[in-house]
Amino acid sequence: MVRYTQGHKEESRTRIVDAAGRGFRTHGYAGIGVDGLAREAGVTHGGFYGHFASKAEALKAAVVAGLQELRTGVEAVRAEHGAGWVGVFAAFYMGRKRTCDLADACILPSLSIEIERADPAARAAYQTELLRVMEAVAAGLPEGTDSERRARGWVLLSLLVGGVTLSRAVPDPALAEQIATAIQQAASILTGGSADTVTAGTGAIDPA
Repeated sequence: MVRYTQGHKEESRTRIVDAAGRGFRTHGYAGIGVDGLAREAGVTHGGFYGHFASKAEALKAAVVAGLQELRTGVEAVRAEHGAGWVGVFAAFYMGRKRTCDLADACILPSLSIEIERADPAARAAYQTELLRVMEAVAAGLPEGTDSERRARGWVLLSLLVGGVTLSRAVPDPALAEQIATAIQQAASILTGGSADTVTAGTGAIDPA
């Protein structure tokens, strides 16, 4: 009988979670089954069920992992760019994260709608991780009380997620760019900058 090490099991689980995230982003929850997720992860059908009792459980894990990556990315950009982090992050989010393959898109615009229909456990996990993302955003915003910065954090996240959703949906590249530019300008104004100083996009960061 083959015995796998703990490291092997964790690596396999991570691979399945990553594959699930990519699969759900690309096809939607209803558009891919356990067989497809297992194939994407390079594991057997039984291998999938060795880690997750259901496809719904894999969705929960994929969304949690995606939000944790987003929070880590926000914190990394804040640490690297200081007071100017919002402009850099907004440019990246409305640039590279808007135009990348759907499988690599941010979890918020691509899978929030799936979580809206998910079971209570998945929705609770989503809420917990989303709050952590918002706190990471709010902690980097200038001035104001904690509640004021949290409110602006929600507005900033909503701007970016809504902007990506709309610009990805329209078929006209020029209109998508127009939406992206408007969102970057709004993000700059929200955080005390000027609409005339929108930071150029960068490929140097990869929040999620």
